[in-house]
Parts: sequence; structure tokens; C-alpha cells
Amino acid sequence: MKLTNSAVPVYTVAGTSASGNIPDWVKNKKRKKGHDYANHIELLQDFEFGEASHCVRVSDDGEWVMSTGTYKPQIHTHYLPNLALSWARHTDTINKTFLFLSSDYSKSVHLQEDRSIEFHTPGGCHYSLRIPRYGRDLIYDKSSTDLFVPAVGVNGNGMGEVFRINLELGRFMNEFEVDVGGDDMTSSGGGAMQGGIRVGGVNTGAVAQESHGLVAFGTTLGTVEYWDPRVRTRVATLTVPAEFGTRPEVTAMDFHRSGIKNAVGTSTGLIYLYDLRSPIPTLKKDQGYDYPIQHVQFLTPNSTTRSADSNPKILSADKRILKIWEESSGTPWTSIEPDVDINCTAWCPDTGMILTANEGRQQHAFLIPQLGPAPKWCAFLDNIVEEMADDPNDPNAYANSSRKTGEVYDNFKFLTAPQLRTLNLDHLVGKTNLLRPYMHGYFVAQKLYEEARLIANPTSYEEERAKRVQEKIDKERESRIRGQKKVTAKVNRKLAERILEKEALNEKRRAQKVLKQGGDEAAAVEAATDDKGLLVDSRFAKMFEMDDFVVDEASREFQSINPSTKVEVQPRSNLDHERGLTAVEEDMVDEVPGSSDEDSASEDDFAHRKVGEKDNRISSADYKRRPDKRKNKPKPAGMSMQVSSSKAGPRAGGRTQQDRSFGDRAATFKPGGRDRNSGGGGVVGEKSITFEPASKRKGKVQFDAGRSEKRGDRRSASKNQFRGM
Repeated sequence: MKLTNSAVPVYTVAGTSASGNIPDWVKNKKRKKGHDYANHIELLQDFEFGEASHCVRVSDDGEWVMSTGTYKPQIHTHYLPNLALSWARHTDTINKTFLFLSSDYSKSVHLQEDRSIEFHTPGGCHYSLRIPRYGRDLIYDKSSTDLFVPAVGVNGNGMGEVFRINLELGRFMNEFEVDVGGDDMTSSGGGAMQGGIRVGGVNTGAVAQESHGLVAFGTTLGTVEYWDPRVRTRVATLTVPAEFGTRPEVTAMDFHRSGIKNAVGTSTGLIYLYDLRSPIPTLKKDQGYDYPIQHVQFLTPNSTTRSADSNPKILSADKRILKIWEESSGTPWTSIEPDVDINCTAWCPDTGMILTANEGRQQHAFLIPQLGPAPKWCAFLDNIVEEMADDPNDPNAYANSSRKTGEVYDNFKFLTAPQLRTLNLDHLVGKTNLLRPYMHGYFVAQKLYEEARLIANPTSYEEERAKRVQEKIDKERESRIRGQKKVTAKVNRKLAERILEKEALNEKRRAQKVLKQGGDEAAAVEAATDDKGLLVDSRFAKMFEMDDFVVDEASREFQSINPSTKVEVQPRSNLDHERGLTAVEEDMVDEVPGSSDEDSASEDDFAHRKVGEKDNRISSADYKRRPDKRKNKPKPAGMSMQVSSSKAGPRAGGRTQQDRSFGDRAATFKPGGRDRNSGGGGVVGEKSITFEPASKRKGKVQFDAGRSEKRGDRRSASKNQFRGM
């Protein structure tokens, strides 16, 4: 967005100057692919016409914007919540002006240049009619559904006409006859009946829709006639003051919401503010360029906005400039002067957004933050404006922003003749195109300016270095007012170190706050050491002195509360005792099958064991340290899974296989081969399931010898296969 340099800032968010300026001497190819092209952002999609735009209007619900333009003559309608063009429609002739007949875009009436009036709906042109003479403006009275069309020329009675069309009945009604100067060739505003060079006419009109309902018409004679549409008669006539012996034409009008005040714009660039109770203007305002006033409007909000100044304001515009000034005193408030001529202006009610139709290809959109907030369909502009301002709470901060753009051309620096002599660039004047003369100085490329500045001032590097060193010193000032505290804790040393780190960080923040507020180092030291800390608190002193308050970081309670704390694992040789089995590991040991008198047998074996005989029983620690119990340990090939059973035959010693202890069975276990006669060949249990790696072979699957093969390769769906094993 481009920020206009004025007391009240104006942001150009759409239009030809929305981004940075580029000099005219830059080639067209660079203008399209250069800096402006890369930073180009459209607020509204296709908010432009091929050649120029003529009129723009905002619907009452604030969600639609309709604009007309050329070439070719067409109508564009934008849906604001989507920031996109909803539809475009071509017309037969150029559109002069139009009005919304409904709260949205669905019903609109358009005055064409060929004396035709078209009624448009979402489906297209609904109906078209023609009026006897060329129309100048459109006024719609919602209370009576009358459409007034001020026209140029006079009728047979020598009076100007305002055609009246009743939209409820769908037909022409009796016209209003307005005095525009007669039908002779000598009087002011006179001319032939059907038109002429000096023919008079009714230029514009306005209706007090929210108050008394009077309709006012401005004429080429410099008069304003007030009509009551209920009785269809003239109520009063107001004459504009003469300037330099002649009376200017009335070209723009608007009623205040109260209906008492009326603003009148003339063809000489003057605006008069009237009170209907007096024929003398209460205020006179000069636009400054002597162009006819095209638009005048009271900026009366419907609700409270964030405007910094609650004084009511008036907007006036000619083809050169748009001004906003105080209603009470006429003091200029702000102004907008685009690069192209203005044809029409529309204000989004209760916001700071102003849209214009102009002679350029792109239509313009301006945002004035002090006039009101951004519309809800582009509320993100408020955040952008606040970021660009130094202090968003200051109403004047928007104009004092350090990020102003548009003061000079992008990538170019404006230098005066003395500045050129200082940089030793004055010898280039008139000899090269590196300097572009402009007014009292020259434009120089930014890159050339930087190189010349470094050559002319060799000590700039030292100055920049000294500046950065000073910034670093200022940044480390608060670090010098604190010392490293020594940890004197006897126990819980790590906890004490963490507490000291947090206290040091808090002291640093307090010292920075004091230094930013203008305090000296002594005040910063006092603020930093104000808090005594947790370590010197008598209530918690024993926690870092007595062994009874030691925090065991390896305990399960500490790990459950602090799962992210990394605990240093000590070597096993330094451990005083081995950790016992967990409940899951004890269950795994208990799952080893055996008879009820296995424990007694183990005790008897232990009692009759000779001194020095090796104990074959597995303790809890041995079970834990077994290689095959470790996690992620690959199992060797050919490892067998064995299950004990009470059906095994008797063993040596007169006891069954089940009655023997697990240690005896492990001692006599022979892993070399299998003995079929002993019920498994050293394998305790009914079945032996062996997992052996084998290569893939085509053909039938080889089944285990212990599996039943009554049904061959087929699987029974009615019998449990495990029961038949």
C-alpha cells in the first residue's frame, strides 16, 4: 500500500499508484517484470476496465459493488466477501449513471447516453425504454417508487422537465416543470426546444429520503428548486450567489440525514452549505481547481466508529482532487489526488474506504484509518495499517510512520546540486544519462548513490562499526551488574543449579526493564537483587543440607512425574544391590509348569546336596541376565519350543518326568538328538514344534510328523483342528 504524506494519512490499496512509483524513463518491459510487477497485489479481482470507468456504487447491504465503464461499454459487479468479480455484462451504449433499486445488486436502473433507460436483473436486461430528451441524472424516491430523470432542453411551455416514472404502476407520470431560462435565444439558459448550444436544463437532483422527503433539482440557471412529490408542486426556490457577474450552474447536491442542511456544488468549483430555514449560505468552500463539482456528500456514519475526530465531515470531488473537510468550519481535513481524472466517487458507509471511477484503466480504492475502520470484507487491512504505524493508539501515528513510500521513486535517490558536489558527482551533469534532471535536482540510481557515498566518506565503515560496538555494549550492560552465584548445596545439587538459572533469568529481565525506563546501573542492581531467592529461604534450607530430603531421580515416582528428565545410568559394579524382579517378570518365572510338590522336591535336593556342589537352580537375577531374555535378541536357527506333560513315562531314579525338578531335568537334557522311545528324546512334553529355516520349494507343503493327516491338505471347517492333533 502507498501512504500519502499528509496530516491525515491516506493509503492507496488499489489503483495505478498502489505500489511504489517507477520513473517514466524506465522501459515498459522492466515496468512489467520489475519491482512494481513483483509487488503488485489486487484488492478486488478485475477491478478495472479496458479504457475508463464512468460510475461506481456500493449496495445498501455493503456486499456488492457495481461499476460501469468502457471500452467496450460494460457493467461489472463484484461480490465483496469473496473479493472477486461476480459477473460482467456488455451494453449497447455508454452508461452515464445508474442506481440500485434494492438492497443488493438484483435490481438496478441505468441511464444510457442514447436517451434510453434500462432495468437490469441478475438474468440480464429486464426492460428498456426511451425518454424524449437526454437525461442528466437519476433520483429514486423509495417511499413513492418514483424515478426522477432530470433532462436537458425545454418543452413547449419553455420550461425544463424532470421526467417521472412510477415503477409500481409501470408508466410515465406527469413531469415536473422546472424553470431553466425559457425558449428564446437571448435569455440565460435559453435555446431551441429540442436543444442547442446554450440550451438550459436540469443538471442534478437529490431527495431527503430519511426525513421530510423533499426533492431538490439544480439547474443551469444557478437555482435549486424544492418539490414535494406528494402534492407535485414547487415548495421553494433557492438562488446560488453570483460570482464575477454571472451565476454558476448547480452540478451536485446532497441532503443531510436530518433534512435541514443541504450542500450545493457549482460549476466553478465552489460548495455552499445551506440551512433550509435561510436563503443565505452558512458556509462557502472553494475546491481550488475551478473545475465543476462532480460529487458532494455528508459523511454521516450510521454507527460509532473508531474515528479520532467526532466532528462531522463533508466529501467533495471534482475531476482533479477529492477533499474531506470539516462541516462546521470548512477546515481541510485530508485530500486525495490520484494520477488520473475522477469521474465518480462512492463511500462505503461506516468505514474509511472510498472507491472511485476514473479515466485510468484501474479503478482506485483508498483507505483513511482516521475516518473509520476497514470494511468487514477487507478487515485485514487494519492489521497492515497498525503494523506500518509506530504507535497504533496514536491517531497521528499513521502519518509519522517510518515506512513511508512514494516520497521518491523506488531504486532512485533525489539529490540537489549541493549534494551532488558533496558526493563528487557534479561532473556528470549534462554528460551522461546517469543523472535525470527534475525540478531543482537530479534523480540518481540508488546503487550509484551508495557507491559514491562510500567513496566520498571513507570513514563510514568505522562509524558503522563503532555504532554496532556501542549497541553490543548497551545490550550487555545488564550482564555486568550480576555475578555468578556459587552453588553451596550439599544435597540436591542439580535442583539447586536449575533454581539458580531461573533466578538469574528473572534478575536479567528486571534489570533490562529498569534500564529501558531510564534508570542507571545502581537502580538496576537494586531491582535485580530485590528478590532473595529460594536457596536462602529458611523454610527450604534443610532441603539442600540434609540427606533425608535427597531427590532420587532414578526412582519410579520421580520418573512418572518428570518423564523427560534424563537420568545418568551408573555402572553395575557400583551398585550396592541388584534390583528385584518386577511383577511381570515374576509371573513369567511362575508360568514354568510343574507339580504341586515341586517346591518340596527342590528343598529336599538342596538339603541333600553336598558342600561345594554346583546349584543348577535359576535365581531371579540369573533369569534376568539370561541372553535369551534380552529384548531385540535374535533367536538362533533351529531353536525348539518344548512343553512338559504328565503323560511322559517314568525316568531313572524311580520318579516320573513331571516329579523331577527343573534343575535336574536341565542337567540331563541332551540337545544332540531326539529319542522316539522316550516320548520326545529329551524334550519334555507331548509335542515338539521346531522352527528351522528352509528354502522355498515348489510342490506340496511338508507337514509336521506330529500333525494329524486324516484329511490330507484340506482343512476341516466343522472340527477344531487343535483337538485333532
